[in-house]
Amino acid sequence: MARPRTFDEDRALDAAMHAFWEKGYEATSTQDLCDATGLGRSSIYNAFASKHDLFKRALARYIETMNAAQFAVLEDEGRPGAERIRTLFAMVIGDDPDDRRGCLAVNTVVELADRDPEAAGMLERDTARRLAVMRAALEAGQREGGITSSRDAGSLARFVNAVIAGLRVSGQGGADRATLEAIAATAMDALTREPAPSGPGPAGPPEPSTPGR
Repeated sequence: MARPRTFDEDRALDAAMHAFWEKGYEATSTQDLCDATGLGRSSIYNAFASKHDLFKRALARYIETMNAAQFAVLEDEGRPGAERIRTLFAMVIGDDPDDRRGCLAVNTVVELADRDPEAAGMLERDTARRLAVMRAALEAGQREGGITSSRDAGSLARFVNAVIAGLRVSGQGGADRATLEAIAATAMDALTREPAPSGPGPAGPPEPSTPGR
């Protein structure tokens, strides 16, 4: 009969998530995980099988936690689509400006995506979900007129997702809030600026005539 666990597994997962978030997968040692969770090595490996298994579960917890708040905004049909995207940018920028850990998902892409198929698969599925939710918000904005770009909403969703990743990396690199807000404002300009007028523009001054010889 299996022995009952004598620790709070959810709390241990949260602690491990923050340890991996702080140092990355490779640099986080088993002792770091013991220190973070308050568990001994045997307890960690009995509960989570391996460091990699614990990392996968910590990454899944991070994705679920981050998505819950962001999806709530993006799926809020009581807000115009453009406002949902603007609020999403504000949420990303609104994190503690002194926190240089960046985004665990983005960090994992950089560190592991090309050599950890399981982590890569988790991140690909997460990206697909995020793009679908963003696309729906952008389509709503286009129907309402708040999103004026004529580009396909799927392409715009990939653009927004790339901007968010860039904001995370820029913040991790030391960019201040004003810089991040300027990046977000530029992205919103690309989504909401007025279309250029069609037809020829206003006539300029006449060209000076050249006397014949």
